[in-house]
Amino acid sequence: MRRFTLRDSIAATVLAALALAAMPWLMSDFALALTLTCLMYAGLAVSWAMFCGATNCLSLATAAFFGMGAYVTAWGIGTLAYGLGVLLGGLAAAAFAALVGAAVLHLRGAYFAVITFGLGELVRHAITYYEKAYAGTVGRVISEPPETVTIYHVVLLVSALAVVTALVVRASRLGLALRGIGSDEERARTLGVETRRAKILAFSLSAFFPGALGAAMAVRWTYIDPLSVFNPFIGFQTVLIAMVGGAHTILGPIASSVLFSVLTEYLRLQFPYLFLVILGLLLILLVLYLPGGLASLLERWRWGKSRA
Repeated sequence: MRRFTLRDSIAATVLAALALAAMPWLMSDFALALTLTCLMYAGLAVSWAMFCGATNCLSLATAAFFGMGAYVTAWGIGTLAYGLGVLLGGLAAAAFAALVGAAVLHLRGAYFAVITFGLGELVRHAITYYEKAYAGTVGRVISEPPETVTIYHVVLLVSALAVVTALVVRASRLGLALRGIGSDEERARTLGVETRRAKILAFSLSAFFPGALGAAMAVRWTYIDPLSVFNPFIGFQTVLIAMVGGAHTILGPIASSVLFSVLTEYLRLQFPYLFLVILGLLLILLVLYLPGGLASLLERWRWGKSRA
């Protein structure tokens, strides 16, 4: 059976995005909102896996990048075009990631995870102080947001670009360098890989998409404040989706984002007081009995088919 090339994968992504672009006129408002959530988490999980899946670094900074992008939109609403705000949100997150990455990307394991989680809290408190001291408010009211269809198409575009970027990076020398770093960073360095530059570039690139998605999704809320857009749940759910789907793959996080979004919504409606407990138990079972993620099921099927 012929393996998919990079061109095949990009073409499949484009075709899927074109098919999804017609969905707003075929679905109910509830289904559209659920699809929008799936697309958002697909973009977040793929961009997280692009860096963390290859390097085996556990970053918890997604909420920080998402919140920064959301506040770019909140501050620029009424003066900046919606599309320009989304672009600036992504660039702001990427610039922040490059600056911070230069200082902390030498850390590994729990140290890196704790530092990146602290970034979200640092930025949240900094924005809270700024809003109270200079704007005289805690949050921002989003007046005259774009149409839901416009938001949907922008989120779809950003998520599709995240998938295409992940595919290109995976097939490039940068992707090879990142996998070498994840396997053995010291050995990769002795073989001539500029590990510091590769990690900073990939970390800032992976931060662009959460920032852009935060800027795109901010207009979905009538009122935003630091606590809502720098919500650690966004970061933790992104990590879980990527890990359950298979952080070393691209298709795995996409499939997992759909599964988790639908499952979370169903549990929230059916068990409003227990859904987080049930979801947590399911996650524990998946991690214990399916540590390689959903992608490992496909690998097992391929292996079994090759032996048959």
